[in-house]
Formats: sequence, structure tokens, C-alpha cells
Amino acid sequence: MEHETIIRGGTVVDGTGAAAKRADVAIDEGRISRIGDLTGEQAGRTIDANGKIVTPGFVDLHTHLDAQAGWDPQMSPSSYHGVTTGIIGNCGMTFAPVRKENTRFLAELMEAVEDISAEAILDGLPWNWSSFGEYLDTVQGLNPAINIASLAGHCAIRFDVMGDKSCDDGVHPDDRELAGIVDLAKRTIDEGAIGISTSRFMNHRMLDGRLVPGTWAEERELQAIQEAIVEAGGRGAMFQAVCDFENRFDVDKGVLEAGAEAGCHVVFSNRARGDGDGGVSQWKEFLDRNNQDGKKMSSCVHTRPSGSFFGLAQTVFNPMVNDLGPYWGEVMSLMTIPERVEAMKQPGMREKLIAEGEQREQFIRMARVLHPMGMDEYPDWDIDSRLTLASIAEAAGKSPIEVYVDRMIESEGRELWNLWAFGGDLENQWNLMRLPQVVPMLGDAGAHVGLFTDADSPTFLLSELARDRGVFTLEEAVHRITAQSAEVVGLKERGQIREGWHADINVIDYDNLKSCHPEYIRDLPHKVGRIVTKSEGYDATLVSGRILIEKGKFTGDSRGEVIRDFARG
Repeated sequence: MEHETIIRGGTVVDGTGAAAKRADVAIDEGRISRIGDLTGEQAGRTIDANGKIVTPGFVDLHTHLDAQAGWDPQMSPSSYHGVTTGIIGNCGMTFAPVRKENTRFLAELMEAVEDISAEAILDGLPWNWSSFGEYLDTVQGLNPAINIASLAGHCAIRFDVMGDKSCDDGVHPDDRELAGIVDLAKRTIDEGAIGISTSRFMNHRMLDGRLVPGTWAEERELQAIQEAIVEAGGRGAMFQAVCDFENRFDVDKGVLEAGAEAGCHVVFSNRARGDGDGGVSQWKEFLDRNNQDGKKMSSCVHTRPSGSFFGLAQTVFNPMVNDLGPYWGEVMSLMTIPERVEAMKQPGMREKLIAEGEQREQFIRMARVLHPMGMDEYPDWDIDSRLTLASIAEAAGKSPIEVYVDRMIESEGRELWNLWAFGGDLENQWNLMRLPQVVPMLGDAGAHVGLFTDADSPTFLLSELARDRGVFTLEEAVHRITAQSAEVVGLKERGQIREGWHADINVIDYDNLKSCHPEYIRDLPHKVGRIVTKSEGYDATLVSGRILIEKGKFTGDSRGEVIRDFARG
């Protein structure tokens, strides 16, 4: 028998957590047809995996690639980092269901919350749908490079039913409106949604300053939604929430617990916080308790410190406040980074920029959590926490803004500084991500594209944390972002290297796996810019048995599927 493809001689890390083993993997008709010693068997294509590891494709539970399918069906940078299935529709943000007159509202909502240009969204997508199922049809028609599964957003559903008042504090649906919300929630499940997502986060504000629809939703409404999606989709239908544990810890924990009690698989974003153990013991008790008696709850966390990349791309001072002043405003009004650097070099401009920067008190405070990423061939994530802008400035006897400006000029604008806003308490963060119900990958791909990207999360997890620091074993790290993530979603026959299952596979040069420096490119509609991080070490990424990327280059063979059918209890 001649197979379509054989991956020969690799070390298979099958996604289950079992010990790695040497085996060949045969692929036919998009499925894994044989695993074992296939010496003597022929194939139309052979992939040499000697000295490499062979893993399932990675499943990223938290992306915002919803709009990107319209202008970048390659789904970069997720696809550069071994992701073969991305979950969209997180944080309450989706583009369906939608009435024609509400398209701009949803586009501007996504811009306000996820830093994706509304004009790029409006012009980059055909907006030829109204129902959630029609939206999924459109995404499939855009030929995405990776598999896509989508949550339906509470924001879109609530606004569709309640209109503009859905955003107002203290306004809740009456009985008729609640019935409409429940009906739409069920309908989206019937049409292919994994579940429902909602935002509880007090910083998720619209362009007019109001909080997004659903932020103020009461228990009555949320419980009705939770019960509705279980009724429509079965036990394990996903309820995803981005919470505000800083401001309403007990209330939001109650929302999550109610979802687990209702039969949802509850998923929420989290990070280690504060002193002591960073809350890890508390979260362990919470997750353990909400995974008993048939209940299901999981958490996603960042794999490395994150928050924003400061530099000459889009973020100079505070990403939340676009207040640059006249001289910095003049520099940043220029289109390209080389033009901005040249403007900084003009006589007298350096001194003006420093003086203006000295007035940004919040930036000066941030200097103690801004870590340089270096100018070597590959980024230095400073995981040993050796340097900050504040410590460099103190050692040099200069102000932080003076160091910042001088290094921008010296590096020709290439240097970036990583803001450690999330995940910076490293030991506690690692202990949190080791909890068995935690998925250590919060890629957030497609969102905040002008400020930073965490889409390299799986590469960082495998290289920096598993290979270099032993935070996880290789087998456990792969398990968390393949089989475990697939189970959270309810993906059928994905997430493991297993005979008969979908051939979503990575062939990885593990010893040489690494992330490249983030790059700022302008490839969105209207020349809007974004930050993209590529990788090295992925010899091949296959989706449905076809090679999507080979040694960092797209082959043009896209076989991504919009997944609508899920395993449920």
C-alpha cells in the first residue's frame, strides 16, 4: 500500500501526556492512518523527522482572529507557532448575530476592546450575514489556513435584543427581552457555536466610554444563558468569561460557579496576583471544587510576562492613553519607523522629546516593569528579571525617558520593551499554570495587534519553559495545549496523534525551537499596522494532512475547517 504521506523517524509526543516514543506516522485522506514502524511502506510524500518531535497541532482557546480571516486567511502569527485550531469569539466579542444597521456598532466595539481598526473590519469582511450560522459560512468561504471554532458573543446577542440600552448600568432585560436573549443563545448553538462568551471586565469600554453590553448583567440573565446553552448543546457547552477579579472578585467567581453547576464547561482567563503564593492555593481549591461531581471548569493563563510592547511601532508611553504631546505626536504621525527615527535625530528634537516625556508620570512609574527585549538575533525575554528601564537608567545616572529616547535612536527604532503587566510574578505564575485544570496558552492572536502579540505562547512554552527551565516536561506541555485544550472545546478526534484522527500535526526541531523578534508590518486594510512574531524550529505544520507551513514558509495549501459539531455529555 502506498500512503499519501509518511512522517518518518520522529519522536512522537502524542498529546496524551504519555512518554514520547519513536514511530512513523502515515497519513491518508486527511487522517492518521498508521502509527508504528512503517519501514518498507511507500508514500507519495515523505517528511524526514529524524531528530525531531512529532506532536498534534496546538489548540489555542483564546484568540480574536474573527476579523483577520477577511484579510489574512493564513491566520498569522498563530500559524507560525504550530496552532492548527483557533477559538474565536472570546470576551463577548463576535460579529454575529447582527442586523444590517448594527454592523458598525459591532466593528467599533471590537476596535474599542481589542484594538482592531473598525474601518479595517468593515472593509476587510463582506458582512453578508445576519445569523451566526451565516457568519460561520462566510468564514469557511474565506478559506482559513487553520481550523476555526467560534463562541457566540453575549455583547452581540444582548445588543441585538435590547439595543443601545444594553450598555447602560442598571438596565436589565424584562421578561420578553430575556426570552429573546435566551432564544438567540440557543439558536447560535444550533448553528454551530461552541458556547457563549461574556465580558465582566471593567476596562472593556466602548469608544463612547460606556462598558460593553453584558458587563452589568445580573445573575438572572447569566444563569438563563448558561442553562440555555446546555439545553441546546448538551453538558459541556462552553461558557467563557473574562472577569474582573480586581474589582468584584466574589461576584465574578459566583458567575463562574453558577455556570459549572448548570453543566457548562466554564473557561476563564487568570493570572497570579499579589504577594505570598499569588493566590495559587486559592485558585487550586476553587478549580478542584468546580471539577467535582461532573462539573467542568478550566482557566487560561499567559505563558510569559505580557501587556504591551513599547517602542516606535504604536506604543510610546501608555497604550491606554493616546496623549503624546506635540513633539512626540509629530514623530509618531510619520508612517514608517525609519521616518520616525530620522525625525528624532533632527537638531534639538532629542531634548524636546525627553522634556516632553518627563511630564508623563505614569510612564516613569512603568519604567520599573519595562524590560528590554534586546537587539541580538533573537529576543531576550529577560526571564531571570535582570534588567528594567528603571534599573538601566539608575545605573547610568540618567532619567528613564533619556535612556528610552537614546536607545530608540541607537537601535534605529528596532528595540522593543516588554511591559510586564501580566504574568510577571514568575514563580507564582508557573505554579498557577501547573494546576491540572489550567491551559498555559493565552495567545490572544488577532487582538491588540498594534500593541503586542502573545501568539508565540506555544513556542515559548515548549522552548523557554519546558526545554530550558523544566517548568513542564515536554510531554505535559504538549498535552496541555493539544489533548487537554481539545477536550475543553469538545473537539472530535483532534488533539492527539492517534490512528483514525485528523492529521493536524507539527514536526518540530525541538532543540532549535525559538521565537523571532516581533516585527511591525502594515498589511491590514487601509495600511493599518500590526505586530507579528515568527518562529524557527517548526519544520512542518500540517492541517488535515496537508502541509500548511514548511520551515516558516506558507505552501498555499490551506485546508482549515470551520468546526460546528462538538462532543458533549
